[in-house]
Amino acid sequence: MTKKLPARPNLEHLRNQAKSLLARLREGDDDAARVFIKHLPGASTLSPEKVRAAEFRLADAQSALARKNGFAGWPGLARYVERLRGLEGMWAFTSLEIDGQTMPASALPDSRLLIDGDRFRMESPEANYEGLFDIDIEGTPHTIDIDFVEGPEAGNRSEGIFTLDADRLTICLGLTGATRPKGFVTTAGSGHALEHLTRAERARPAGVDGGTASPPEPPPPAGDPSAFSDEITPTLAKLQGEWLPTQLVSSGQALAPAMLGYGSRTMTGTETKVVFGGQTMVHAKVRIHESTSPLEIDYFNLSGAKRGSVSLGLMQWVGNEVVFCMAAARTPRPGDFTCANGDGRTLSRWKRR
Repeated sequence: MTKKLPARPNLEHLRNQAKSLLARLREGDDDAARVFIKHLPGASTLSPEKVRAAEFRLADAQSALARKNGFAGWPGLARYVERLRGLEGMWAFTSLEIDGQTMPASALPDSRLLIDGDRFRMESPEANYEGLFDIDIEGTPHTIDIDFVEGPEAGNRSEGIFTLDADRLTICLGLTGATRPKGFVTTAGSGHALEHLTRAERARPAGVDGGTASPPEPPPPAGDPSAFSDEITPTLAKLQGEWLPTQLVSSGQALAPAMLGYGSRTMTGTETKVVFGGQTMVHAKVRIHESTSPLEIDYFNLSGAKRGSVSLGLMQWVGNEVVFCMAAARTPRPGDFTCANGDGRTLSRWKRR
């Protein structure tokens, strides 16, 4: 069943709700009787009059309330809420591994995870991520489902597993588009991230509300896939194979050097893929205008939110490295290789593996 608890559920508040439900039933409230009939198996065949006369107890009211909120019974609801409250506080990263690669320790101190009930904010030098999460602690390992509301991953979901041992938290998370991990390990190409954290503060963090969802954007205008041929032009031939990033700037924000080692770019025929941390950032069919200077490059996006749209950009060679400056979908082609705060452009530089 789908859980229907309010934001940041509190067990004492839920106990008071059960007491109020029972009190209203004993006062003859028909709505309270219908809650028992709908959600308590022992009352399902009774009329409201017989429910009021059945002398149900607080444990019955708690069971009805738990089932109303998507749980099999009160003990399961209580375990769930207590584990949520046990996750609250500010958490510091002690190690992070993505796709079998361990991030340097020097890249971790400036990142932290803040949890308040079922709301979170992950703060890092690159970006802040906010959203909601849900857990299931009835199985082993426990599972966690994260819905990103604000930040670069807004609108996406990640599924993972976790363990909590007092002030130590371990999460193995499938990055967007990856499957839920089965164990606390990552391998090359798995799309999984393994996070080890320690609690820095136990108090509920202030201002963690899960973020604000942006209004949905209109679908991007459809491109014409027939305009993107399968011909391998001289520049496309030179781009074939795998490339490693030496620089990445998005809307004026530079990716930390320690994170560059988690990226790759591949060119196979006329299709390119850009992957960071196991997550596909770009998957597109490529068209290059060989007679322009600088070279103009077009992407027909094949996946993600931009699927079916065309992104326009520039490219140039700097020695043996290649530099791209791509505009956001539905925006004009850049006129130069600049990337300023908030302009939606992505500037990247690559060397051959």
